Amino acid sequence: MTKEGSQIFDQFKRLPNELKPIKKALQQKKETVTDVSNLTNHEAKLVQSIKSQTRENNLNNITRTKAYLDFFKRNPAIEWAFLAHMVSRNAGWNMTDLKGSLLTRLMTKEQQEYFFAFLERSNWLIFHDAYPQLLLYEESIRTNKNQFYLLPQFGISYFMQVMWDIYYQKRDNYQLSVALIINEQNYIEDRVIQNKDYQATLMESLEFKVQELLELNQILFPFSDEKQVKMIGQSVHQFASLKERILLGKRLYQLLFDDEFFSNIYDMALRQPHTGSRKDYWPYIFNDINESNPGEPFQESLSNCKLIPGANRLYSPTLENAWSNVEQKPAEKGDWYSDWEVIHYLRKDPSKVNGNIYEEYCESLEKVELAILAKGPMSK
Repeated sequence: MTKEGSQIFDQFKRLPNELKPIKKALQQKKETVTDVSNLTNHEAKLVQSIKSQTRENNLNNITRTKAYLDFFKRNPAIEWAFLAHMVSRNAGWNMTDLKGSLLTRLMTKEQQEYFFAFLERSNWLIFHDAYPQLLLYEESIRTNKNQFYLLPQFGISYFMQVMWDIYYQKRDNYQLSVALIINEQNYIEDRVIQNKDYQATLMESLEFKVQELLELNQILFPFSDEKQVKMIGQSVHQFASLKERILLGKRLYQLLFDDEFFSNIYDMALRQPHTGSRKDYWPYIFNDINESNPGEPFQESLSNCKLIPGANRLYSPTLENAWSNVEQKPAEKGDWYSDWEVIHYLRKDPSKVNGNIYEEYCESLEKVELAILAKGPMSK
C-alpha cells in the first residue's frame, strides 16, 4: 500500500459492519476470464451491442454528456449518472474556455491543445469504462437477471464487479455512487494523471499552475429562479492527488443530491441542452458569438458579477465551433484495484457540504481579466 494510502486510513480503527462483506468479497479476487469464445450467442451479441453503443456515444463531450443524462432519465436510481452528466458539462465548459475570450490571451495555441487533450482523454476514458457498466445494469433490470458477470468483457475493474453485485442485492444508491467515483478516479490515475506525456507537457506547465493560482477551477452546478442565475459547486484543489479527487467527487455528489438543490438543477439540465458554451446557463455574461472586433485591445467586461455598461459579453463558443472530434487510441489495459482498503472511502460523512460558489467564481473571472490586462498584448 502507498504511503499516501496508509495515511488516509490510519485514522480508521474499526471497519463498519456494512463494509465487512465488501472487504471479504474483494479479498477473494481471482483471475477473470474474458475469452469471447466462452460466451453464449446471446451474451456475445449483448457485449458487442454495448461496445457499439459506447463508441457511438463517446464521440465528444456533447454526445457523452447527453448519454449520461438520457441514462439517468431512464434509471433515476443510478444517481452517479446525473453527477457524471453535470461534471461532464463542466468539462465541456473548460474545453471551450480554451478558445474563449479570456484564456486565449493567457495561453499559447500549443498549450490550449495540450490542455484540451488532457481533458478529452480523461473524459473519454471515464465514459469508455463507465458506460458499459450502466448498460449492463439496465440489461440486468430489463431481464431481472444479474448480468454483471459480463463486466470482465469490457475490462472493468474487479472492484466494480464486486460493487455491482452487492448493489444488485442491497440497492444502496449512495454506496454505488461513491464506488463509481472511486473507480473513475483510479481508472484515470495512471492512464492520464501520472502519464509522463501529460506530466511533461501540461501538468507542470506555467499556465496550468496560473489557473490554479487564479482559482479558475470551480465545478459549477447552475440553476435559475425567475429573477437570476444561481449556482452551487466546489473548487478543485490539488487535482494531482487521487485522494483529493475522490473526496471532491463525494462532496459534489452530496451537494448535487441535496433536497434543497436537486430539483432545480435537474430541471435546468432538462430545459437547456448542453452545447459547451457557458451561454447555456449565463447568457447575460457569456455569448457563443464573439462580440469583439478582431485585433482590438482587451477591455474588462465584469464588475461584481455584472456586465459593465457598454462592455461586450465574454466569448464562450460552442464545443462544435471550438474543437474537432478526436480519434482516441485504445484504453490502456490493466486493473487499478489492488488493496481492499479503498472501501474506507465508502464511509458516509455526516457533515453538510458548503456549496457557496457564486461570488468566488465571479471573483475568479475578474482576476483573470486583471491578469490579461497586466500581461498586455500576447506575443505571437
